[in-house]
Amino acid sequence: MIFQFPALLAGLITLPAIWWLLRARPPSPRIQTFPPIALLASLHPKQDDAATPPFWLLLLRLAAAALLILGLSGPVIPGRPVPLPGNGTLLLVIDNDMMTAPDWNERNAAAHALLDAAGRAGRPAVLLTTASEERENPVTSHALPAEQVALALDALRPLPWAADRALAARQLEKMKSDGLSAGAVIYLSNGLASAGKDGGAADRSFSTAMQAFGNVQEVRFTGNGAFVLSHAAEEAQDTSPDSLSTAGVMAQLEALPADLPRRVRVRAHSEDGGTLALADVTLPAGASSAPVSVSLPTVMRNRVDMLTIDGNASAPGTLLLDEGDRLRPVGLIATGSGDTPLVGSLFYLRRALAPNADLHTGSTTTLLSQPLSVLIAPDGTLADAETQQKVADWVRKGGTLIRFAGRTLAGHEDSAQSTPETSRTETAAHADPEKTLLPVALMPTARQLGGAMSWGRPQSLADFPTDSPFHGLAVPKDVTVSRQILAQPATDLSAHSWARLADGTPLVTHATLGKGEIVLFHVTPTADWSNLPLSGLFVSMLTRLVEHASGVDIPSDNNVLPPVMTLDGEGVLGSPSPLARGLASSKFGTTPVSPEHPPGLYGSRAARRALNVGDTLHALSPLPPTGAVTNPAGHRPDRLMGPTLLAIALLLLAGDALATLFLRGFLSLSRARKVLHLSIFVGLSSMALSSSGFAQDAPVAPEAAPPAMASVPGAALETRLAYVVTGNPEVDAVSQEGLQGLSDYVNARTSAVIGHPDGVHPGKDDLAYYPLLYWPITSDAHADPAVTSALTTFIAHGGMIIIDTQGVDTANSGDNDTLAGEAPGSAAALRRVTAGLPIPPLMHLDDHHVLSHTFYLLHDFPGRYAGQPVWVARDGEAENDDVSPVIIGSADWAHAWAVDQNGDTRFAVLPGGDEQRRTAYRFGVNAVIYALTGNYKADQVHVPAILKRLGQ
Repeated sequence: MIFQFPALLAGLITLPAIWWLLRARPPSPRIQTFPPIALLASLHPKQDDAATPPFWLLLLRLAAAALLILGLSGPVIPGRPVPLPGNGTLLLVIDNDMMTAPDWNERNAAAHALLDAAGRAGRPAVLLTTASEERENPVTSHALPAEQVALALDALRPLPWAADRALAARQLEKMKSDGLSAGAVIYLSNGLASAGKDGGAADRSFSTAMQAFGNVQEVRFTGNGAFVLSHAAEEAQDTSPDSLSTAGVMAQLEALPADLPRRVRVRAHSEDGGTLALADVTLPAGASSAPVSVSLPTVMRNRVDMLTIDGNASAPGTLLLDEGDRLRPVGLIATGSGDTPLVGSLFYLRRALAPNADLHTGSTTTLLSQPLSVLIAPDGTLADAETQQKVADWVRKGGTLIRFAGRTLAGHEDSAQSTPETSRTETAAHADPEKTLLPVALMPTARQLGGAMSWGRPQSLADFPTDSPFHGLAVPKDVTVSRQILAQPATDLSAHSWARLADGTPLVTHATLGKGEIVLFHVTPTADWSNLPLSGLFVSMLTRLVEHASGVDIPSDNNVLPPVMTLDGEGVLGSPSPLARGLASSKFGTTPVSPEHPPGLYGSRAARRALNVGDTLHALSPLPPTGAVTNPAGHRPDRLMGPTLLAIALLLLAGDALATLFLRGFLSLSRARKVLHLSIFVGLSSMALSSSGFAQDAPVAPEAAPPAMASVPGAALETRLAYVVTGNPEVDAVSQEGLQGLSDYVNARTSAVIGHPDGVHPGKDDLAYYPLLYWPITSDAHADPAVTSALTTFIAHGGMIIIDTQGVDTANSGDNDTLAGEAPGSAAALRRVTAGLPIPPLMHLDDHHVLSHTFYLLHDFPGRYAGQPVWVARDGEAENDDVSPVIIGSADWAHAWAVDQNGDTRFAVLPGGDEQRRTAYRFGVNAVIYALTGNYKADQVHVPAILKRLGQ
């Protein structure tokens, strides 16, 4: 045993003095003859006052004093040191790259244990890191005392880029040439091979450089595992559209294959850090990647700024999103055959754009009445002059019109959607985009390439020019065009061409109109004239056009974007380091992260780009063993004995106090035994708490949904809110957190005192204790006679229910719904579960209703979403003093009210932010006061008293 404060052991010399003081006897009484004293001789006291305490009590007090002195001196039982191989200098090599952040604490503890062992053995040490903020001299190449190296180790943090093992190998070679001799080489590895085409050579040279010092012991950690979040695979451009039909895929999860399935939770964050959604991703056994699907409506998906992995705080586990990741609203003008499977003009367009755009289909008038970034018009949909004028006005304001050729533009007058006049107008010799909505003048007929009546053969595509938004896309050799609309020859035709055939004829042309642009594909959007719509290139071309329309153009190589905010090794955004440099816009997605280009956000807000670890790191592979592979298990850390000794001393002092009270007759034997048992329990608890602080942290289980209320005595003793348990763990957890946040808000701002909320099962639990019941409706909810009967009784006895469908139902909403898609099927579920409830006729809640001014004066009643209608009972028709028994809405109030264990709000609210959340809380306060006090503000009996008080 060693002592942290050995000077305090000098207090042990006071033990003899303590013994003498405890045994001190009072002076003998002076004998004085006094006859009346004889009368006292017949009195027998109930107890004798001892001149000195019993011997066992003396030992008890001395032991307590000794333990106090020993405990304050800081005794430590040394742990079992890590066995260090060899003798002499310890060469400690440690990976501190971006993959080590999840297990950094364990890695740091293992390194300290090795240095402690070296320090006890009197061996110097050298510390070498494989990642550094500087390219030269990442470490000191000479040996230092282990204590000094431990101080340098404390300053290390995981860095947000990959390990540079080639540089580390050169440093090892330099240390060897400088005469460094190591008796032991221990490598704390991340277990991952270096990425890139030269990664294997770097790993081999690094291994050889370490083995030049002697045998290498490699320590690998098996903690949370290495996970990487990357964008959805770009190689999809070479696949068929069928492979791109998966909705909601926002990222790809990469990891090393494992023998057992793994479940990872991905969290979607808004700009202010709030949580917009949670997605559980399962990696099957042996799998190295899995798609991350986040179910969100488009308006919320476009607000996602970051994806992170729960329990894996690191730069690779963080995916930053920029404007290129937003889903842009795209309108498809419907045609008569647009929905016909495999032959409709919109079929391939839908399949190509669905994963990367927010699609809306309808008439031109309907589409132009809502915000759009791109409008796609198949052949024949712009035949009407009035429609052309509306579309032209929309394009001049900044919209992008994409047109496709067909029978109408080819001069076929038998099309039901065109006329000879229209055809001649659209193919005028001098095309005016404002009048014809065409980027170039067209030939009056289509060009046939191949077929029984043609000598030619289908043409392939040429490489895309550098000024085209398609530049950089690979052109498949099997994509050919058999028919096209030819452009009229003109001197500036090449300036309007973004894609050409191998013979030089334009395939895609463009022209500007006002602030917008008109783009024409000289082929149909079906496979009639070309097999382009059957290829992945068609998907990529449309995706590039949608990005181009939203302002995310492909910039020139010399457009350098400076770093604005960068990620550290643990995935936290902060100010960039002085070493960070700007990056050319065209190099995003191909440049790996490094000290000069750390992961983060680059450029101004209007043209911001995100550089992520996963942009270039798409596959992980294990590192070949360098030496004997071990794990950090087996080392027992030092154990502090001071808290344990102090706890025992306090326990002995408590026993001394009990013994003193017992000896003096103030405590019976049975009561002393009970108090002694209690003291022993408290002492043992203190010992357990003191020792638990030095144990290793146990893994924390994922937060589970709060259980339903088992009994109701607490609700009978205090006012509580309650929520209906749905059986969905996430929904129930949010309900509990939401009502907890609302209860805290009510307690802080009103005279009401609300306790912790309860989860209840109507029909099983007694609802009579609760004034207000929150009922979230899930899409799979079904009617239950027992639940209906219990809620009917609850309403009849004055209870109030807030029914929340948590969003807008797509099955019952139009194309103009802002938040369509949040709660599919909830409207039908609402009808099912409320079929038997005595719900009175309803009206739209406005700012004239009592509920809008019960406590706060409100004009809106938002929750997580704003602008959603709220329904209450019609005035004069509700029972219970005209108090509405139900409040029905779809604003998702629980998510807006929800707070975590630290009292922080967990979920973002849209679109108003903190001000909207404050209004949501105020609506909740009004609802609680409304449920507690009733409709007293509408009671005209109190009007005279109120007027008298006001002096009127």
